[in-house]
Amino acid sequence: MQIELFILLLMWAPGLSSIFTRLLLREGLADISLRIKGPQIRKTLPFILLFPVAIGIVAYGIAWAAGLVQFVTPDSFIKASPIVTFAALLVMQMVVGTLVGLIGSAGEELGWRGYMLTRLIDARVPYPMLTSGIIWGLWHLPVILAGNYYSGPYPALSVLLFMITITSFSFIIGGLRLATGSVWPAIFLHASWNAVIQDVFDASSGGKNALLWTGESGILVALALLAAAWIVSRRAVDAERMQRKGQLRA
Repeated sequence: MQIELFILLLMWAPGLSSIFTRLLLREGLADISLRIKGPQIRKTLPFILLFPVAIGIVAYGIAWAAGLVQFVTPDSFIKASPIVTFAALLVMQMVVGTLVGLIGSAGEELGWRGYMLTRLIDARVPYPMLTSGIIWGLWHLPVILAGNYYSGPYPALSVLLFMITITSFSFIIGGLRLATGSVWPAIFLHASWNAVIQDVFDASSGGKNALLWTGESGILVALALLAAAWIVSRRAVDAERMQRKGQLRA
């Protein structure tokens, strides 16, 4: 219970810091659009719920199929075959787990994407998405180096892979926040990721090399997210080019 409370307070540190800063500078909350509305936000919901599942199927699926990581049936109140149990837990975490996870993810996202990212852009910091991802990753490093969070058999490698994972994810979650003009999609995607990856895919993985290949400091998860970030970034660049061409023709 004490550890869970500590983690919750840690997750809310960025959010509380941003709120205090807003109050101090009298900036208000209009720029994060706290009201859940608009077609853009609704259109992101399928992506929010299915993106972690897709990453999990690719990264963890390869690890299980190749025998790099052992597939195990997680402890659950569901009494069925391993596959049925996994599927039931996956659906439950996609919905219930995501909703519960909003409590913690709101704290981080109010700070990282709700405040820091936009301020980096306003300050014209070079590569704001990359910079925000690096800062977000560095913020996690003390608990990784202490062995309390996704610390694999090789600490230095765990740090490197985690930084790739978190920076890549930052491009995706930051892109949602900027595209919709609201912090809610970022909050929901963060909660969905934690619920699906940590509470389903991680819980279904075992063996001495589990943290080497899977998890947020795992090789396969880092590569899968890096590829996803590249695809999303390329699409965003292509869309911007098409928009500019349309404006020039008009």
